Amino acid sequence: MLTTTLRATLIGSVSIFLWGTLALLTRLTEGRIPPFQLMAMTFALAFLLMNLNWWRQGHLGLKHLRQPKLAWVLGVGGYFGYHFCYFLAMTKAPVVSVSLLAYMWPLLIVLLAGLLPGETLLKRHVIGAIVALYGCWLLIGQGSDGFNPQYLNGYLLALTCAFIWSGYSVLSRLVKQVSTDAAGWFCGATALLALLCHWLWETTVWPASGAQWFGIIGLGIGPVGIAFFTWDYGVKHGNLQLLGVLAYSAPLISALLLVITGLAEADLTLVAACLAITMGSIIAGYSKANKTKKEHSVSVNSVSQ
Repeated sequence: MLTTTLRATLIGSVSIFLWGTLALLTRLTEGRIPPFQLMAMTFALAFLLMNLNWWRQGHLGLKHLRQPKLAWVLGVGGYFGYHFCYFLAMTKAPVVSVSLLAYMWPLLIVLLAGLLPGETLLKRHVIGAIVALYGCWLLIGQGSDGFNPQYLNGYLLALTCAFIWSGYSVLSRLVKQVSTDAAGWFCGATALLALLCHWLWETTVWPASGAQWFGIIGLGIGPVGIAFFTWDYGVKHGNLQLLGVLAYSAPLISALLLVITGLAEADLTLVAACLAITMGSIIAGYSKANKTKKEHSVSVNSVSQ
């Protein structure tokens, strides 16, 4: 029988798989849609998805609208803040560098989670996260020309992304009494803010083909919709350190899906990254399993005495 923590961790890991489909679905949009417009459309779809869930439950979701200020700051700040800084960073630094720095968030989750009440940061968590980080950097670091001082503002914005998402993920544990249904309202608010940014800085470009519409709808339902809802539940009730390490598999899933669909070719780098990420996950996960086993043994012995 699954424990509450293990069940929540498994639910949270669904997000990681869905984020792994980002590259494939984004490729279908052919890069034609301006970033804030795409953000507004996908988060609006996520909000609609949660509305369907509320309708299924027999209400309009209004009971989830009234939440603590901290929950709203974390939710909207995490969703909108991360993407705002990410898109801005993309205009000020090379894409590869931004991706590398922004994807420091899983390691930061592992480190920051140890500061929460009742949590412990073990050596194996750190070692596993670093090994997985190396695998991740192998994948998304190809073609990087290193760091250049002229892109400093872009680097800082990318690092801000990492701190925003890791901060949201870890601090969400402080508002775990807030139902995941409330994330629907956070998505709605994020869609409105993204729409405002689109009106201010972009020119509207509508999808020109069925494939582009499929990519946008897929993003709204999967990586933006379901993924944010399952992640919300996972970080509030699951094993944060393990989720942080497992998150490094998202770029690997992206690469594998592109290879399977014929949009990319497999190479030694992909194999090495796969091994590193898998080993990192095993190292971090083993410590938790070993600890649980010991606790169970102690509990059984106490009862028998």
